Amino acid sequence: MICAITRGMSEMKKTPLYDEHLKLGARMVEFAGWAMPVQYKGLREEHDCVRSAVGLFDVSHMGEIFVRGEKALDCLEWLTTNHVAKLKAGEAHYTLLMNDKGGIVDDLIIYCIEPKLNYLVCANASNVEKDFQWISKHSQGADVTNESDQWAQIAVQGPKGVQLLSKVFDVDFDQKVGRFKFRPFQFQGAECLVARTGYTGEDGAEIFVPVEAAVGLWQQLLSLGEPFGVQACGLGARDTLRTEMKMSLYGHEIDDETNPYEAGLGWVVKPKDKDFLSKDIVLTAKQDGLKRKLVGFKMTERGIARHGYRIVDQQGAEIGLVTSGCPSPSLNENLGIGYVQATQAEVGQQIFIDIRNRRVAAEVVKTPFLKR
Repeated sequence: MICAITRGMSEMKKTPLYDEHLKLGARMVEFAGWAMPVQYKGLREEHDCVRSAVGLFDVSHMGEIFVRGEKALDCLEWLTTNHVAKLKAGEAHYTLLMNDKGGIVDDLIIYCIEPKLNYLVCANASNVEKDFQWISKHSQGADVTNESDQWAQIAVQGPKGVQLLSKVFDVDFDQKVGRFKFRPFQFQGAECLVARTGYTGEDGAEIFVPVEAAVGLWQQLLSLGEPFGVQACGLGARDTLRTEMKMSLYGHEIDDETNPYEAGLGWVVKPKDKDFLSKDIVLTAKQDGLKRKLVGFKMTERGIARHGYRIVDQQGAEIGLVTSGCPSPSLNENLGIGYVQATQAEVGQQIFIDIRNRRVAAEVVKTPFLKR
C-alpha cells in the first residue's frame, strides 16, 4: 500500500515528515501541490483527540517569508490591514494581505522578531509564491526573502498541548509564552520559533523548526506525548476543527475578490490607525452597504452542505453559496459556512441548501458554532 501511495505522490512536493506519515499509516492526498496526510486512524478520532487531549499536525507546506531592513515596517503596514507598528518583539497578529482592488491576496500571521526591522510572515501553502511576488513588488526597499524550503512547521494543538510543550522544551511553557506571542527555543542544537497560535480553537503552539531537525522533533513530540494521549492528525480533522470555529480558509471563505468586512474580518482592519493599499475601496464598499455577508448555519433537515452548493430561499431563488460544510464531530450536527445576501444574514433566518436539486432547510446561527 505504501508503495502505491508513493508512486501516486511522486510528482508532488513532500514535507520533511513525509516518510514519518507513511510509517504511521497515513492516507495521503494532494493539497496545494503537496502530498499531505488527510487522516491516520480516522477523522473523528483525530478531531476528538485535539478537543480533549493533544494532536500533532504537519503544516510544513505553509510558507515562511521574511521581511527585513529599515523599510520592513513601511512595507508591511502598506500591504496589510492590521497595525504592524503596534507589535513588539515576540508578538504576532492575524492580518490580511490586500490587493489593489480591495480584495484579499491572503490571510497571514505576522511575527515581529525585531520591531521595524525584522518580521516573519506565515503564508498559506497555496499562496506562498503569489504572496512573495506581491510583497516583493511593493517592498518599498525592504529585503523580502522566501525561506520556506528552510523550515518545517508542526502544530501542537489541544488542551494538553501546553503540558507537552513544557516537557519537550523543559520550561513552564504557559508562563514563558502568552497567547499570540512567540519565542526561540533550542531543540537538539537547532533554534526553533515556537508561537502560541493555531487554527483549531484550542490552546497549543505552532513550531517553526529548521528542516534538518523536523523529524527528530516530530518523533520526540509523539514519544513524550504518549502520557497525554497524543495523536498525529491529518488535514481532515484540521478542516472540521476550523469549521466549528468558523475560521476562514483561503479559496473558500476568502479570495482575491473578497472585501474583509463581508467576510466578517473587519476586526483586523485598522483604518483609523494607518493607511493601507486599497483602503478607500474597502471602506467605500462598507459605507455603501455590503451586498453579501458570510454566515454560519446549521442544517435543520437531514443533509450535508458542501463547498459550492447553492443557498436558496423558500421559493428556490439563489441567495448565496456555501463556502464550507461538514458534520461536526463535537456537536453531532451538520454545519456550514456561506455567503448570503445581506438581507438574509440575520441570526434565526431560515435558508435552504440546494443538495442535488433538493431544498434542505437550514438556519443562520451565531458563530463560532463551538464555544470554547
